Amino acid sequence: MQEINLIKNALISVSNKKNILEIAKILADNNINLFSTGGTAKILKKNNISVIEVSDYTNFPEIMHGRVKTLHPKIIGGILREPEKDQEIMKKYNICPIDIVIVNFYPFNEIKNIQKKNIDDIINYIDIGGPTLVRSAAKNYKNVIVIIDLSDVKSIIASIKNNTMNIEKRFNLACKAFQYTLLYEQAISNFFMTKNAADQKNLFPETINLSFIKKQDLRYGENHHQKSSFYIEKNISKSGTISNINQIQGKTLSYNNISDADIALECVKQFEKPACVIVKHGNPCGVAVSNCLLESYISAYNTDPVSAFGGIIAFNSILDKKTTQKIIKNQFVEVIITPEIDVFSLEILQKKENIRVLVTGKLKKNKLGMDFKRITNGLLIQEYDSCKINYKSWIVVTKRIPTKQELKDSIFCWKVSKFVKSNAIVYGRNTTTIGIGAGQMSRIDSTKLANFKVQNQGLNVIDATMASDAFFPFRDGIDSAASVGISCIIQPGGSIRDKEVIKAANEHNIAMIFTHQRHFKH
Repeated sequence: MQEINLIKNALISVSNKKNILEIAKILADNNINLFSTGGTAKILKKNNISVIEVSDYTNFPEIMHGRVKTLHPKIIGGILREPEKDQEIMKKYNICPIDIVIVNFYPFNEIKNIQKKNIDDIINYIDIGGPTLVRSAAKNYKNVIVIIDLSDVKSIIASIKNNTMNIEKRFNLACKAFQYTLLYEQAISNFFMTKNAADQKNLFPETINLSFIKKQDLRYGENHHQKSSFYIEKNISKSGTISNINQIQGKTLSYNNISDADIALECVKQFEKPACVIVKHGNPCGVAVSNCLLESYISAYNTDPVSAFGGIIAFNSILDKKTTQKIIKNQFVEVIITPEIDVFSLEILQKKENIRVLVTGKLKKNKLGMDFKRITNGLLIQEYDSCKINYKSWIVVTKRIPTKQELKDSIFCWKVSKFVKSNAIVYGRNTTTIGIGAGQMSRIDSTKLANFKVQNQGLNVIDATMASDAFFPFRDGIDSAASVGISCIIQPGGSIRDKEVIKAANEHNIAMIFTHQRHFKH
């Protein structure tokens, strides 16, 4: 371990100079000599902090408009030296050992609207010297302390003073440094690969680099014997997403909690009026929209109270006292998700300390992006299914046209169907689901399951609407829906038996809409 008097020289080369005066003063107060490049050196000198400019030390000026500053044998050699091997060569060329390297890079990964900017301007943001300094210091972590996060400086100096700056701490800093350079290089690589793909009018680049950081360890995976952890995208902080939630109470989340919570939240974000979505095992089991959050919850719950037991409940507006009281009275719930929560609701929920309460902040619709699915030794990538409803492309294909309420319910059911695993059938009435058939191997089985749900609950199906995430291959689904009272059907169309399906709808006096767009979810 090195004591403070053996740490003699520190090199500072930072693009982001926030708090640099405070850091430099801490180092100087501990009798550590400071070496720095031009811009930082000027700031330190202006504030009466002693500093040696790199160009004065190397006897070589910064050249090429500052693009070449620190790439010099006296700098790199001072970082990479091994005390037991290199004393003679260091003495021969008058190389000072550099004991601390403090660096952050040009902010390439923080450039806004990067794909819209001129590539020559972008190239100027690519740091060359900084990554070389960091990698050199991290490689020689046994002899050099590498700092890429200025907030670490105080604790590091304290450790040096206390003689606790051991090899483990140095190694951890090196790990952090290599991760920093990796993410930086990935950001540059992704820009070039994406630009190249765009120039070739290809949505998907030849190579893709993904970077995630650990948010938290989870209770377990899909099953108790599986360990699990939750990772989120680095440098992305979007309110209204599960990746950015604030858990204010309850047990540690599990893998399944996170997965179901994401489905519930993304589904409830589809609606403007107060809405409630209840999810169980990857599928909505109740969805409702009304003028009041309490009414929405009651309606969503009444869709399928049995399935709602132990489910995930998501709301799109502030959780109030009456709704909270009703939830506690009605059911056992694993997770409650809300943009905000009032103090009265929080007091009620705190008496049920195991209930996980997740506050999302302001909800926002997701921008277009990519969806990833891991398979064995591979990765599937597709665009998010975030297409907007295009009413102009919808066609009424039956003799009877939908009523205003049926059209309203068609829009509602169509939005819900996007979040139900295929084959998906959604029955809805007055913007409330009354029966959902999910994940069956045939569409007729999903229809029969939705029939069973409404009949088991004794719900009113007369003049209700049915949504199907894909076309009906046979008329049997229409006949089955008609048997319980469905009066309107919305589906993509496109079957070779469309004429037969439309004929069945006409026979039952059912209005049918073709969307020419499907919503498979696997």
